[in-house]
Formats: sequence, C-alpha cells, structure tokens
Amino acid sequence: MKNDSNQENIIDLGETVLSSVTMDSQPNQTTTPPPDSSNNQNNHDNVRLIRVSKPIQTVKYCSNSISTSKYNFLTFLPIFLFEQFQKYSNVFFLIIVILQQIPGVSPTGRYTTLVPLVFILGVSAVKEILEDYKRRKSDKMLNNKKTRVFRPSNYIESSWSSVKWKDICVGDIVKITAGELFPADLLILSSSEPNSICYIQTSNLDGETNLKIRQGLSKTSLLIDSDHLKSFNAEIECELPNQHLYEFSGNLKFLDETLELPIGPDQILLRGSLLQNTKWIYGIVIYTGHETKIMKNSTSPPFKRSQVEKSTNPQIIALFIILFVISLFSAITSEIWLAHNSKSHWYLGFGDESANNFFYSFLTFFILYNNLIPISLQVTLELVKFLQASFINMDEEMYDSENGFSAIARTSNLNEELGQVKYVFSDKTGTLTCNKMEFKRCSIAGIQYGTGNEQEFNCYELLNNLSTHETKKEIDEFLTLLATCHTVIPDKREESPEIFDYQASSPDESAFVKALQRFGIVFHSRTPNKIKVKFLEEEREYQILNLLEFNSNRKRMSVILKDQDGTIKLYCKGA
Repeated sequence: MKNDSNQENIIDLGETVLSSVTMDSQPNQTTTPPPDSSNNQNNHDNVRLIRVSKPIQTVKYCSNSISTSKYNFLTFLPIFLFEQFQKYSNVFFLIIVILQQIPGVSPTGRYTTLVPLVFILGVSAVKEILEDYKRRKSDKMLNNKKTRVFRPSNYIESSWSSVKWKDICVGDIVKITAGELFPADLLILSSSEPNSICYIQTSNLDGETNLKIRQGLSKTSLLIDSDHLKSFNAEIECELPNQHLYEFSGNLKFLDETLELPIGPDQILLRGSLLQNTKWIYGIVIYTGHETKIMKNSTSPPFKRSQVEKSTNPQIIALFIILFVISLFSAITSEIWLAHNSKSHWYLGFGDESANNFFYSFLTFFILYNNLIPISLQVTLELVKFLQASFINMDEEMYDSENGFSAIARTSNLNEELGQVKYVFSDKTGTLTCNKMEFKRCSIAGIQYGTGNEQEFNCYELLNNLSTHETKKEIDEFLTLLATCHTVIPDKREESPEIFDYQASSPDESAFVKALQRFGIVFHSRTPNKIKVKFLEEEREYQILNLLEFNSNRKRMSVILKDQDGTIKLYCKGA
C-alpha cells in the first residue's frame, strides 16, 4: 500500500490467508457483570436505584443543567483578585499604593498610583466578564435546548411533551431523533432499527468520527409506542456516577415479571454523542448534568498564563531589587549630606526632622523611583490581547466554509503562545497527504488483476474467473473477506435505496466495500451479531462469532464468522 501526496493511493492486496474451523460454536456474548443485588440491598450507598418514568425518586438527583462558567456573582471578586495578584507587577503597585497613604512619605500624592492600578484591574475585569459571559451564553443555549420526554398521565392520551434539557430528570424516558445530541447519559430501550440497534458518533467524547453500534435489550425492543411505555414498570440498579467512558454495570428489573437482566456499556448512550443513521431511539435517563460521564471527565477552567507573562515575573523581581538598591543608596547619601550640611542650610528646616528620617527618606525615594517598573505595561498587554482575540474571531481567512466553523479564541491570555510554536508534529496520513484511497489492483492465487492505471478498478477478468477459473474458490473467499472483515456501517440513501453510503473508520475499508459494490457484491446490513451481503445474485448471511478490531500491536484485523452451511471461518486482514 502506498501513500503519496502527489499521486493517488494504491491498495495492493496480497493473497488472502483463511483458516477454517470445523467445530460448532455459539457467539461469545460479552456483558459487563451487574452489581451483586444481594449486596446492593444491604448497601444502597454503592449503587444508584432509578424508578423508570416516575416523578418521585428514592433520592434527589443532580439537575441536568450544566455550567462551565468560571465565576458567579459572589465568587467573581475574590477569584479575580487572587488571579490578578499572581502577577508580581500588580503586587508591587499595591505596595506603592499603601506606602503613598502614609502621611509625609509620598512626594507624588496619595492617588497617583491608585487610580492607574484601579484602571488596570478594571480593564482586566471587563475582559474576564466578557469571556465568562460567552461561556454562560453557550451554557444557556445548551440548557434551553428541547427534547421529547414521556411522562405518563391518566388524563392525556399522548404523554409526550417538549422539555428543556435543564428540566430533564433521572428516570425520564426521552425520544431522540437522527442528528440530535443526547441530553444526558441514557439506557437505550428501543429504536427504529431492528433489535433496538442504533448508530452513534462519539467525536465530542473521544475524537473518533467513525460510527459505533449500540443495542438495547431484546426484552425492551417492543417498547415503540405510548401504550407500551405506559405499561412499562421497571427499576434500574446501577453503579454510581464515574468518569469511565467505556465501563458500566447494572441491572434492569421488570417489576411486573420479577425479571432482572444485566446491562452494560453496549446499552449506554453518553451525553454529547450524536445519533446517526437511526430515525429515533427511546432511552431512560440514568445520569444528568454534572454527573454525566462527559462532565465527570471535565475539570474547572484553570487560570492560564502565557510564557511571556510567566517571564515578566522574574523580570519584575529583578527590577524590584534594582529599585530597592537605588532607594537604599539614595537614602544613605541623603543622610550623609544632611549630617554635613544641615546647619549651613538651616533655612530648610532639617533640624526639625525626627530620628526616623532615614526610614522616611528610603520610602520617599522608593515611591519616587517606582516608575522604573512601568505601570502601563499590564494595561497595554491586556488591551492588546483582547483586541487580538477579537481579530482572530473575525478573521475571514480562518473560516472553514465546508463545516461552517471559524476560529475561536477561547482564552485571550494565550494569544502570544501561537508565536512561540517552533515545531509542529503530525502524522503523515490525512494531514500531509490527501488520504484518498481507491482500489486499483489485487493479486489472488498468484494472478494479478488490474493494472493500476484505470480510473476505477473494473476488472471483468476477475468476474469471469469467479465463475469458470480453477481459482474461483480462492476468488470467492477473497471477495468474501473484503465484504465482511471490516467495521464499516452501511447507510441507505433515501432517494436510491439500492445504493449505499458507507461510514468507515479508515479510508481503506471504505475503498474495499465501494469497489465491491461496483462488482455487484453489496454489503448492506450489519448488526452486532450478523452481517448480510448480496453476493452477485445470492443473498448471504454470516453470524459474527467474534471480532478483533485492528490495533497497532497486532497490525491486523480478524473476524470469526459462521456461514449459512454452519462452517466457521477466520478471516484476517493485515495493515
């Protein structure tokens, strides 16, 4: 396989290695073990008990409203002042302001430093308030989003109502449609797809853009209308909120049947995930607000300082030491001069000075020389950073028209960090190259198909040999491998149901299934346990016994399938 930034990528497959297994086997069902119910009855502190679709829960749970703002009305002043006086220059000028309030010490007046310092802090406060207002505005938009919630009533035929995200409660049954984000952590009940399957994108959680499959319990797959949901009487017993995105354990208890089924991470839909390729799902809210897993993994916004700002503190200390030495030298020389000249210059009134004259002289010179550290430095930097952030936000050259995104300076304190970057480390694929892969040629049983020069791989010799050549069995197995050994999810087009779009985690897998589609070998259905392929005119169904996805250690992907004849085979695809 080659990658070239100036040429199209060529996929060259060697001979396929297959392993056949003769024994019968059942699919390996892997579920996360539920909490021990006997222990939970004695220790409810370690589990969460949720009454499904009931307005009153056993305990009061967290609100679904979230806040990512840094300040509130009461905490703004103490937090802001604490952060501002992390800057040594502000501490220095605060000392000068205090010294200027001592009578007979300041040669410049009591307010000459106080007013500029208040102005500096005021400019910083306005900047912080504006940035925090943007965070509050974003939180408000998210909290006021609406979704459909089922709250049963004996007087209203339809119990569905439009509810703001912030008003969603633990135990509510919600309906999410395609293209919507999940407002809380949910347990999937049913969906528009068979067997309660749904497809989600978790790029907001882990950065992965490929679709993932989630499947509800078969027992709840028939809960598809209001009548069924009204009669649904159940409780959920699960673990307490935690930050583990890929772990979950619990039980779903059917109270009318005294039935208890385990639930695991495959049944959980996390807040921030996006529903795709599925018209709708019903889910039970299990964690809300700051108890959701995405919020458990977030931290409070820290006070960030740039390298330039960090470097000014040692420089301020150096200037402070120089100022101290100059003031001390001036006070000493002043005392020496007075000792020799006070009598001859009696009209200046030096004889009336107290014994503390040296100390007062030192403070006077300290205040007089304080301009050695420029007070305008901080306010200038604050204004420049604020304007820079505004220019970044309005820069039309940094607008991505394809996705509708523009540059956003979330923290203006770090603008100058962009200028400190010397090296950018990046992987090659998809960043320095186009990452466009097309199926060009392959080799099966020693016979090469395709020259690599065609616009598309349309090798009719391969189809002819599939029916007549002595290697037709190997060709059949090769094409079956390409059609089944992947994690691609098909998406049927509404305007052309016979044509599929494919959601693939890697461009090579997408190239494989698209090339097969041109041959009439169409991968058109996937569930956690089955794969369906239209192989020319034949419909084939394979049962998935196990799937080992590609990883960097194995450098390959494997899938164990059982075909319609009961034969079990292991298909393996290398990097």
